Amino acid sequence: MSGAPLSEQVALRVGLAARELPDVDASLLLKILLQAIGTPLTAARLSKLRKARLLGAANGLLDQASDEQLSRAVNFLKGRGFELEAEPVPDVVDYNAGDMPGSIRIACTSNSGDRIDGHFGSCARFLIYQVSAEEVRLIELRDVPAAGPDDDKNKLRADLIADCHVLCTASIGGPATAKVVRAGLHPMKLAQPRPAPELMAELQVVLSGSPPPWLAKIMGEDPQSRVRFAVEA
Repeated sequence: MSGAPLSEQVALRVGLAARELPDVDASLLLKILLQAIGTPLTAARLSKLRKARLLGAANGLLDQASDEQLSRAVNFLKGRGFELEAEPVPDVVDYNAGDMPGSIRIACTSNSGDRIDGHFGSCARFLIYQVSAEEVRLIELRDVPAAGPDDDKNKLRADLIADCHVLCTASIGGPATAKVVRAGLHPMKLAQPRPAPELMAELQVVLSGSPPPWLAKIMGEDPQSRVRFAVEA
């Protein structure tokens, strides 16, 4: 890879595009782009990039991405579909252990504001919610640290949210799902991005009714057994 530094504009385009692609981070996307269009990696070169050329250079690494995700990623690489001013992040509410008896902790993959719109392997941050039948609190925003060349990116992210019970995400691959389950979380893959407060309100209804056995156990109830369940939100 060329040692020439990227311009701020190119770095922004690559970062935004990577967030649209399942299990692809900015470093991997940079390698694919250098294979596709060569050096120097400039805004002018990116503006001429075509989806077919990107796929050809990826050699199968982008096979998990849908056509819609690829189109959004290419648009970002071309400098389309975004503004430089970032969406403000939501406010965090103080939380101390024991504040919300019977509550569960939920991690949500997010790239913008309070939306669950990030892929597990490339999201900018995790929104951490504490949810009970009576109350919802956003208790923390956890930025994801950069992974080193020898790090297991999926394990690093799973360990970051290992104190949570549920993961809500826009997308997650098979190997990453295994790491999340091993860390003790139950993954929920959404059908489409949506506001986190909206989904948290729906989960409150589940908590106040008859939650599935595994969820009842987390809440401190006594179900007969703990079972996995799948939710397509």
